Amino acid sequence: MSTHSAAQLIGGRSHQCDATATYTHQERRAYALLDGIGSTEEVQTWTRTAARRLARAAARAGALEGLRQIHAARAAEVAPEGWYAQYMPTAVAVVAVAEPGKPLEVAWCGDARAYLLPETGSHLERLTTDHNMRQVLIDMELEPGPYARNRVTSYLGDTSPNPPLGSVRAPNNGRLVLASDGAYEPLEDAQLPITDYLMGRPHRAARALAAAAIAHADGRADNATVLIADLAAR
Repeated sequence: MSTHSAAQLIGGRSHQCDATATYTHQERRAYALLDGIGSTEEVQTWTRTAARRLARAAARAGALEGLRQIHAARAAEVAPEGWYAQYMPTAVAVVAVAEPGKPLEVAWCGDARAYLLPETGSHLERLTTDHNMRQVLIDMELEPGPYARNRVTSYLGDTSPNPPLGSVRAPNNGRLVLASDGAYEPLEDAQLPITDYLMGRPHRAARALAAAAIAHADGRADNATVLIADLAAR
């Protein structure tokens, strides 16, 4: 069984609105991370519940199908609210599912990320592609502005037709890293390799990465949340 640990720091926010969860169904284990949009008690409470639901759905149905189920359920809850829907809690999400003898499955919406550090080697592979305006503009070969990354183009609660949901398969071994944007963006902005903070056991690495993100945040630090899982003996 893999070992895993999560770490969270609130940063300069009024509430911790990120959440992580794990769930095991038979031999399939799901790891989920949600980054709530906004900073209120309502968002905090909903995101924690939604993370557990996503982990459970993904462990039972697979990463992408589990994400589709939770995405559709939240869209169905939001849609009847009309103009008030903009005030309802929403979140971006990433979920990974590991099962012995099968590839790692990863699915996501928004800009929460998954990385994989192979058992042998020091190259950290990013498995996800951000769903935000920065990536849209980059794909159009345009220069994104400084705030383009703050506008996500896919999230739980999105009621637009055919919202983008990403999925990928990867080797089921090494160190899996799930991170909110508050955990990876400060290090990217400071041009610091994430791998510098991934040494040691998962609980130590998760705390080190979250703490480094807060320490290098420019201006008010966002919530920083990291979930690390060793998918095979290191």
